[in-house]
Amino acid sequence: MAGQTKTTTDHDEIRKWVEERGGTPATVRGTGGDEAGILRIDFPGYTGEDRLEHISWDEWFKKFDEKHLAFLYQEEMRSGQESRFFKLISRETAKAGGHSEQKSREKE
Repeated sequence: MAGQTKTTTDHDEIRKWVEERGGTPATVRGTGGDEAGILRIDFPGYTGEDRLEHISWDEWFKKFDEKHLAFLYQEEMRSGQESRFFKLISRETAKAGGHSEQKSREKE
């Protein structure tokens, strides 16, 4: 359904969604020291190029899992156009907020 959000922790699902939209994994410069800092996705043509540093998917997912994050995203806008909306939220928030996880790599 257009406009609805989904939540996942599945690495393959996240990577596919991001790459289909031309995005690359990134971190905010100066926020991580020797490791990935604040996680972001860099989409072409969006502001922040000077503040973001591209990192590998392995680095991105390592931090993603260490911080127990979930990926909240939207496939399409209400208009039916492809959406680039996403938000990184805690897995606890995802569960408490009623966001259903589609797939999960986390072993409980």
